Amino acid sequence: MRPALAVGLVFAGCCSNVIFLELLARKHPGCGNIVTFAQFLFIAVEGFLFEADLGRKPPAIPIRYYAIMVTMFFTVSVVNNYALNLNIAMPLHMIFRSGSLIANMILGIIILKKRYSIFKYTSIALVSVGIFICTFMSAKQVTSQSSLSENDGFQAFVWWLLGIGALTFALLMSARMGIFQETLYKRFGKHSKEALFYNHALPLPGFVFLASDIYDHAVLFNKSELYEVPVIGATLPIMWFYLLMNVITQYVCIRGVFILTTECASLTVTLVVTLRKFVSLIFSILYFRNPFTLWHWLGTSFVFIGTLMYTEVWNNLGTTKSEPQKDDKQN
Repeated sequence: MRPALAVGLVFAGCCSNVIFLELLARKHPGCGNIVTFAQFLFIAVEGFLFEADLGRKPPAIPIRYYAIMVTMFFTVSVVNNYALNLNIAMPLHMIFRSGSLIANMILGIIILKKRYSIFKYTSIALVSVGIFICTFMSAKQVTSQSSLSENDGFQAFVWWLLGIGALTFALLMSARMGIFQETLYKRFGKHSKEALFYNHALPLPGFVFLASDIYDHAVLFNKSELYEVPVIGATLPIMWFYLLMNVITQYVCIRGVFILTTECASLTVTLVVTLRKFVSLIFSILYFRNPFTLWHWLGTSFVFIGTLMYTEVWNNLGTTKSEPQKDDKQN
């Protein structure tokens, strides 16, 4: 029952979260900082009440290690959300972030001296080609759609390149954070709820440097059209409603993934998360009418097939759930 509930939470929460993020970004592309702040604040308050027991429960992992992890996590979150302000369409944003396997493999080879099978190298090559196709076709769209003059087209393309650079940086930083997290868990044991709380609570002072931008967007949100919330009948500016729903669905998504990781094998988690990304992508294309050519579909199929190849799903479809759980206990 709990695995089925977790899958439902992941699909409902994560897919809805992407929808509300796109609704926010379409109206105010530069709202990434206020969205990030709201998400961090909500999860930090929830964690302080229920995980940290109002600060009475000491952390299992020393705070100095969390400080390093938090610096990376805060940077990744802010840069990923800000990239939407740099001419990056939501479908490309989702596809590009699916390239985390590439970054994980590269840094795993460099830092952890890992070696992989030819099959995994092939799958990563497939993901790389898929992302390259989608990125290249999106670059052509940016230059062709940028309206008024050649100068405007060049300026739009430069901003788009900065967006790609930001996503690439965030991808590598996220992979580095994953490796650091892996070494911490090996040393101190897995404390996912605790890590979730400290990763969102400790960076809150950092938003002081973004306070001006957050305030400006709060003023813009206040000026948006009024919306009557169904069922409860309350009225509030529609941008605040989108932000509230984004924060709630983000929490549902995170809780769903957490339950999934505790109840299911890692292969199942990867499959569910990959399928969720694909569903979110399809919905974004169809509902928001984002431009998506046959080349984009080809690149997307390469990314998702490569991801499934990397997890070796074809060889493990018959694997029972009990075996991975035994491995987890031994680790």
